[in-house]
Amino acid sequence: MLYIISNYGSMLLAALGQTLVMALCSLVFACFIGLLFGILSVLKNKVCNLISRIFVDVIRGVPMIVLAFFVFFGVPAVINSTIPDAGFTLTALQAGIICLSLNCGAYMAEIIRAGIQSVDIGQMEACRSLGMTYGQAMRKVVLPQAIKTMIPSIINQFIITLKDTSILSVIGFPELVNTGKNVVANAMKSFETWAIVGVMYLVVITILSYIAKFIERRMNRGR
Repeated sequence: MLYIISNYGSMLLAALGQTLVMALCSLVFACFIGLLFGILSVLKNKVCNLISRIFVDVIRGVPMIVLAFFVFFGVPAVINSTIPDAGFTLTALQAGIICLSLNCGAYMAEIIRAGIQSVDIGQMEACRSLGMTYGQAMRKVVLPQAIKTMIPSIINQFIITLKDTSILSVIGFPELVNTGKNVVANAMKSFETWAIVGVMYLVVITILSYIAKFIERRMNRGR
């Protein structure tokens, strides 16, 4: 194990950094996607509700590995067959962020929908009676209250997204699992390598879990 740490430790740490960057970027984009479809799901408009429902059901119903192959191989193939000589390609990082953002965004949409619906409907009615538009009431009154209840769930979703990055090794992104495979191939020490990779994941996820619990406790005290 010391041999792996001394010779490949920097490589594994760099891969962990890549993993965290991809997960964080995906979560940021997923928040925007989730906010859009979360709001569509609570509007009093059946078409908007249907659009949100279809997006959430389709993305959540497709396995992550299939979505990764679709984005990385399928989308460029369709674009290049439609536009001759387009030469369109996606890097593993770009495809990975798109894939994770869509997947995480579908779950974020449900988190945001539940957060908005947890706010007393009387809040919206009071804002409308004061002359505020729906958008103003949502932005200034409802969402700030809903976000307080959503933050622990958002951190938990970040943890799930972080673990899901391991699936993206199938498209060649140099995240922690893919780098672990390369270390095993070079060093021929499978047990030690995967033990170190597992501990690295465990440390990061444990820290994030404690942060989520700490924030949840602080919010519960503030109520």
